[in-house]
Amino acid sequence: MTRTPTELQSSAIVSEEQAWPEDAIEVGCILDAWGVKGWVKVQAYSSDAQALFSSRRWFLRAIEVNEANKPKGPAVVRSKPLPPLLKILAIREHGEGIVASVQGVADRTAAEALRGARIFISRAAFPSTNPDEFYWVDLIGLSVSNRQGEVLGEVIGLIDAGPHSVLRILPPGMTAPIKPDQERLVPFVATFVDDVDLEQRLITVDWGLDF
Repeated sequence: MTRTPTELQSSAIVSEEQAWPEDAIEVGCILDAWGVKGWVKVQAYSSDAQALFSSRRWFLRAIEVNEANKPKGPAVVRSKPLPPLLKILAIREHGEGIVASVQGVADRTAAEALRGARIFISRAAFPSTNPDEFYWVDLIGLSVSNRQGEVLGEVIGLIDAGPHSVLRILPPGMTAPIKPDQERLVPFVATFVDDVDLEQRLITVDWGLDF
């Protein structure tokens, strides 16, 4: 479904001293300039990019380049540091990606200077979810126990299995990183997940220690 442009008007001026939010979550990165009027092309890290669309404030950090993630194409030479905060004027889906217009970025050269920047958004700015929906970031770090009160471990990540997600659980007494065959994997579906208590930081599942 094509999303119509979301106009996000703001008269606030970006400050170099803008405080970094304590609940900042990395949600994507700026891939490159788009067009000649200062728009940027964005890669979202989630298939559901609602967090990007819901917030008009994107906090930036430079990517830490190494041989494993060295970007393709010419290196970005910045004449000045990345701005700590971008004010988003408009954002929309374009093909399989996302493009955005940024306050104070008026041409392609200025947009290219943002290439490679990591995008963070305050968790408080994420859209609300339904009672049975959760953001992955909120599940990571939760303890997992079964109906018998036995501790299966701690959620260290999730796997997108198409129709549902799968919890990656670090068993008690182990320290990440571990081998894939040492993880406990529990499908995040109602059949196996009894309850998610974010306040208690606990997920209760119908799953045995020997599964």
